[in-house]
Amino acid sequence: MDFKMKILAIDTSSEICGVALLEDEKLIDDNSLNNGKTHSENLMPLVEEILKRNNINLKDIDLIACNVGPGSFTGIRIGVALVKALAEVTKIKVAEVTSLEALSKNIDVSETKVSLIDCRNNQVYCGIFDNDNNLKEEYLTDEIGVVTEKVAKYKNITVCGNGAILHENILKEKIADIKFSESNSQIAVNTGRIGYKKFIENNLKTADTILPIYLRKSRSRKNEKKINKLT
Repeated sequence: MDFKMKILAIDTSSEICGVALLEDEKLIDDNSLNNGKTHSENLMPLVEEILKRNNINLKDIDLIACNVGPGSFTGIRIGVALVKALAEVTKIKVAEVTSLEALSKNIDVSETKVSLIDCRNNQVYCGIFDNDNNLKEEYLTDEIGVVTEKVAKYKNITVCGNGAILHENILKEKIADIKFSESNSQIAVNTGRIGYKKFIENNLKTADTILPIYLRKSRSRKNEKKINKLT
């Protein structure tokens, strides 16, 4: 019997507090919430619940896939802090997944997959990927007009994410060869699927080496002392 990897995926980079359980790339269960509570209240109970209802212990998990951003500064820190704690205790390997990589899995087939996440002030985080979800060039963080010019040099483009929804008009105006994904949410199962890809590529992390990715500095430090309760 072929070995099937059990993956615990955690995504706290958006308003959704997402936890998913996968076997290789196949979704076993999803336990995600967007109920107005903070991720610090939701995350650990969601992890405990999904393991319990699937009769799985942490020791049965082969890989933790963690969304490290960019996105919600506070949410990312909470998710990474928990994954660090779990990986430290269990020695489970970690796949570090960016929110832009995970979003690109919303697009089934396209020569060029573009993930766009709104970061306010008319700016977006941008990741440009090939059909196999490999990064074509370095991540961008810039004004939407500048990003659009960069994206426009590619062919057969499909865009996704809240940045694509927000800036649909300018994207259509500046890029003729463009399609828009119907799926634009940041979901934990995609974090798990990219995590499995990282495992296949032997691109893994440990509790000591996993780090958040912000791409730009947070304007607010007022919540900085509220982070590490889960560790």
